[in-house]
Amino acid sequence: MYDDILVPTDGSAGMQSVIDHASTLAAEHGATLHGLYVVDTASLTDLPMEASMDGVSQTLRQEGESALQQLERRADAVPVETAIVEGSPARDINTYAAENPCDLVVMGTHGRSGVDRLLLGSVAERVVRSSPVPVLTVRVDG
Repeated sequence: MYDDILVPTDGSAGMQSVIDHASTLAAEHGATLHGLYVVDTASLTDLPMEASMDGVSQTLRQEGESALQQLERRADAVPVETAIVEGSPARDINTYAAENPCDLVVMGTHGRSGVDRLLLGSVAERVVRSSPVPVLTVRVDG
């Protein structure tokens, strides 16, 4: 049923359960996991003028590499491909799913509601609303 499963990651501790769930699905279906980290360039616009964009971008890329290495270690029983892109997380997750052979997106959600959801937004919700493929959300701790 699934040949390629996309797992967007932010590297947070809660991602362990998401990765484990996606890995189990991939193993059951003989699928490849696609780990994706999106460097959120929109968040860089709020930096003070004296901050070095190159330095911050490089730090975020290093965080992405670390997050993807974590995914590779936890999903060592299945094939894994990884990518880092810069842009808007929800948009670029959906773009990756559309442009690569992904059958499913498995991603974490904090399950926020009310004011928290209104203030913080939800990447998972935006992905679900516009994804070209089915999306499975996994509740993360915290």
